[in-house]
Amino acid sequence: LGPIIGQRHLQAFLLFLSIVVNYMAKFNAGVAVVAMTNAESTNPDFPEYDWNEMERSYILSSFFWGYILTQFLGGWLCRRYGARITMFVSTLGSALLALLPPWCVSWGGWQAYCAIRMAMGLFQGLLFPCIHAHLANWCPVNERNRLGALANTGIDCGTLVAMFASGLIASSSIGWPGIFYVSSGVGLFWCILWLVFGANTPRESKLIGEAELNYIETSINSSRKAKEAGEKASGPIPVPWKAIWTSVPFWALIVARCSQTWGYSTLQTEMPAYMNGVLLMDMKKNAMFSALPYFTSWVMAFVYLIIADILLTRGIMTITAIRKTINSFAFFVPAIALIGVSFLDSDQKTLAVVLMCANVGINAGSTIGSTINTIDLSPNHAGILMGIVNTASNMVPILTPLLVGVIVKDEHDRLQWQIVFIISAVVFFFGNIVYLIFGRMVNQPWDDPDFLIEQQSSNNQEEGHAKALEAYESRISEEAKRKESEVGFEEK
Repeated sequence: LGPIIGQRHLQAFLLFLSIVVNYMAKFNAGVAVVAMTNAESTNPDFPEYDWNEMERSYILSSFFWGYILTQFLGGWLCRRYGARITMFVSTLGSALLALLPPWCVSWGGWQAYCAIRMAMGLFQGLLFPCIHAHLANWCPVNERNRLGALANTGIDCGTLVAMFASGLIASSSIGWPGIFYVSSGVGLFWCILWLVFGANTPRESKLIGEAELNYIETSINSSRKAKEAGEKASGPIPVPWKAIWTSVPFWALIVARCSQTWGYSTLQTEMPAYMNGVLLMDMKKNAMFSALPYFTSWVMAFVYLIIADILLTRGIMTITAIRKTINSFAFFVPAIALIGVSFLDSDQKTLAVVLMCANVGINAGSTIGSTINTIDLSPNHAGILMGIVNTASNMVPILTPLLVGVIVKDEHDRLQWQIVFIISAVVFFFGNIVYLIFGRMVNQPWDDPDFLIEQQSSNNQEEGHAKALEAYESRISEEAKRKESEVGFEEK
């Protein structure tokens, strides 16, 4: 065993911080656009812009225009140059771009803000493939779940900080421009920490002890040797693309993930505008209550993990029952909560916040319910499946803000927001129904390393049978023609 606390924990913590600082830059726009279009709700000493709901929706959506384009590029760059330099470039580019809106929006308007956010998306799209690769290089096999979970809690923590800190900063003496300065500053500070303490592998680290280095390398190498032995015996496993794209359980997973992202991203980007427009909350209260659901989600992620672990290890429920039960809870309850929120107004602020906390917090179960279903379907091709699912689900946040822009023409009109939330509830409900009916939590036939070989062998047999049948029919036909000619000759 290695030391209880060591460099591997520092690397996981740095990954956690990288997600937090990047998510701050990613999701501060939800608060920023409210502050920039309604200065009285924050600090009236700074410029105010007259952007309509559609223009604000373009701003919120634009990040994902770039984000979906660099998902696979991030994996390629990480393999070629390592996680250290790729993550540094990703975060540095995003942090420097975060500085620009206060300077560029004054002359370029909302279009300039969209261009900046799209460029940020291009840089941040490189991040998560590197995080997964870095964890694989640093985590002993028996600690991957724990250290991976620590790093990925940065998602909820980053959203929480983005919502809460942005509102407080916008209401302070530095006003809404301070949102961008702080987001940029923490990103640049992380880059310095990463250059000092980050290392692609344990052997490259100058701070790691000999005992921890041996512990990590022994654990990882034994796992890799087993994998390499399998590959030497059968060769690298080919990807059965046709089987994957025609797999009904895989499409059920894609539908479930896109449905979850639809409901989650609607609240993630539009909650500050809804609280300001319908619930009439000032920015300080807005910041606190916008952040509260993500604090709930952060806590609930650990609750779900503990419950699922108990149910599985004690044999109370199968993995299929656990996934579908938790996913149903994580989809159906938020759907009901969204409908409930849509019928509330400024006199029922507390109930609205409670329902939104229930929505986001309970939806945290979707990670166990469906996100990691790729491992159930195909351990051998889980990376490929995750890449496809992530790309598909990250297209959804492009659409949801634009839909809000089409529907909500007056942010104070509760009925217009009602349509937005009810649509999200229907999507939640539909997505889980598809997952319950068609979702599977067992290895699919195409996960077999020999699947394509067996399929080719089967095809060859079928071709052989077809050729034999064709030759037989041809011979019968020739004999029939010969007999006809003989009969004709005898008649003459």
